Amino acid sequence: MDGRITTGQLKDKAPFQDKNGRAVLAKQMCHNCSKLKIFLGALAFSFFAKGFSGSYMKSMSSQIERRFEISSSIVGIIDGSFEIGNLMVMVLVSYLGPKVHRPKVIAVGCLIMSLGAFLSVMPQFLMGRYNYERITVTVDNSSTSLSACSTALSVDHPVSDTMETPREVKNSGCEKTSSSYLWLFVLMGNLLRGIGEAPVMPLGVSYIDDFSKEENSAFYIGVVRSAGMFGPTLGFLLGSFCANLWVDIGIVDIGAISINPKDTRWVGAWWLGLLICGAVSFIASLPFWFLPYSLPKEGEDENQKISHLPVSVQGEHCKIEPPVQPQLKFSEAVKDFLPTLKKLFGNPIFLVYVLLTILQYNSLVGLITYETKFMEQQFNVSVARAIFLIGVVLLPITILGMFLGGFLIKKFKLHVTGMAKFACITFVIAYLLNLLYFTCNCDVLQVAGLTVPYSGVKHLSFPQNSFIASCNADCSCKMNQWDPVCGDDGITYMTACFAGCKSSAGFGKNMVFHNCSCVEGQGHGLGNSSAVLGQCQRESCTKTFPYFLALQAACAFILCLGGTPTYMIMFRSVSPDLKSFAVGIETLGGRVLGGLPAPIYFGALIDETCLKWGTKSCGGSGSCRVYDTKAFRNIYLGLIAGLRAGCCLLYLVLYVLIMKRFKPDSKEMTDIKNTESPTGKEPVNINKKETLPGARISEDGEETCM
Repeated sequence: MDGRITTGQLKDKAPFQDKNGRAVLAKQMCHNCSKLKIFLGALAFSFFAKGFSGSYMKSMSSQIERRFEISSSIVGIIDGSFEIGNLMVMVLVSYLGPKVHRPKVIAVGCLIMSLGAFLSVMPQFLMGRYNYERITVTVDNSSTSLSACSTALSVDHPVSDTMETPREVKNSGCEKTSSSYLWLFVLMGNLLRGIGEAPVMPLGVSYIDDFSKEENSAFYIGVVRSAGMFGPTLGFLLGSFCANLWVDIGIVDIGAISINPKDTRWVGAWWLGLLICGAVSFIASLPFWFLPYSLPKEGEDENQKISHLPVSVQGEHCKIEPPVQPQLKFSEAVKDFLPTLKKLFGNPIFLVYVLLTILQYNSLVGLITYETKFMEQQFNVSVARAIFLIGVVLLPITILGMFLGGFLIKKFKLHVTGMAKFACITFVIAYLLNLLYFTCNCDVLQVAGLTVPYSGVKHLSFPQNSFIASCNADCSCKMNQWDPVCGDDGITYMTACFAGCKSSAGFGKNMVFHNCSCVEGQGHGLGNSSAVLGQCQRESCTKTFPYFLALQAACAFILCLGGTPTYMIMFRSVSPDLKSFAVGIETLGGRVLGGLPAPIYFGALIDETCLKWGTKSCGGSGSCRVYDTKAFRNIYLGLIAGLRAGCCLLYLVLYVLIMKRFKPDSKEMTDIKNTESPTGKEPVNINKKETLPGARISEDGEETCM
């Protein structure tokens, strides 16, 4: 038996009739319905996987910067390599979307994402142990007393956390200069992640929109994107956990480490989470291998169509044949590419939408990439805590906003004009709240000789980088070292040597320096002239942090509330056959002109605010240790505010164009209403040579509004 049902079987047994005598295809319809649900679940998990990996990489940017001793601009290049990967395949994938087996292409993409994550881990196993920058001290007569201020320091290079012998330190020093370029593995891994992620969004979203009901399409897309936002949430939580773990966990004595996660030299176990990200991406690829090339349109009234046909035709209709995949000729695809692109950009609404997307990408990518660094420098919180708060506060708010945006479209059945109005209002409100960021001030860290003079008295101007004073002139301090201590006077000194400390007690993080001549000069008695490891805390900065976090949560919620309506404007303003291509062009433009350059120029401008650079073991500048927090704030927040001001203008232009094109008395709006108005049991046929923008042609030639 081949499973086909003959006309005689239908007459005798009528297996496709229910209790009321109506012909049904229950098994076939339920099977197709379940496949659509499986695709929705698989796509949601793939969104989760790519968000999980992407947010984890964003959260580890500071750890990667410190581990490889690179600048923020190079970190921006590493981050931008993801967008380069998207650029390499996005247009091709989007253009060929309806002509290829979309689920299988998404599966291949997830496998490539997994490979990229595993490749990024390789430097951890090729590099030696991490030796953070630290001053050397000389042992006095007492075994418990160490002198930082000495005229003859025996070792010139930083001491490692593992207390290696001088010979071991020498062998792990300049002979391993090749390790300075191992960050290229991370760059290539990020590039592969970009290639793998390219097909997920355009092919997945267009697949849903092709085979789901029009009224469910926006809701499904909103649900999938909202479910995918749990990936960034867990990615940041994993990043927070790994940032609190020492990079060489399991092979070093943690008790011998003299720094904590708040120190700018601390490097967390950045590589550990990438192993988990790679495994998750691999699992996400599995369901797509078993999904079909296409599905019947959700909600098509097959029962009514079958019951109106003769029994013999019903029998033939019940033959379930797999869809025939069309043969794709590459020459024809290339020939049609430029005319299709010209047709797409001939749509002014889509053109303005792409420009809007580019500016939004610039502001969003720049904000996310350096958000943890900004919180650390501005509000005196550790990177691990900043990552944790983003994961448990900001991202859940974002998920809620995206979900409610899709729900409101379905609830109030918003047309494209309503979507445009709603998106414009929400963005303008969020922008006005965004300007309040500038009220969250924080003083620059007081570093003796760098931001304040050794006298402790603030002058309008003083010679910067004047680290040598009368109190430490005889200490033979090294100018290129950074191992900060906080004196009793509330001033941070670059090292205990620059504080003029003559003795110390304790071990590791608990070490305390005494008899510090530069601290004594501030009017303290001999018993108070001490300093502890680490920078001085800025209490005023810590107090303003909750207000900043609450303001950021409000802005994120309002922005994401209008995110889904904004995204649906693109689908409602282009021809149905161009939806997949439009998604690809929109994503490509955003990533190439926004996601690629934004982290680079954000990082380069942030580097300009650095006051003190770290030093590599073989010489040369490492990562930044101290920033001018006021300049950092003005550049970081100023760039975001400027980009979003441009977005506000484009939102207004987009709204005006949509109102002109889809106003109630326009021809397009009249045609849309006619297709929506039922005139009986028979569908409305519209005899037009061209498809209206915002309309979809069904398989039997009927045209319905999106």
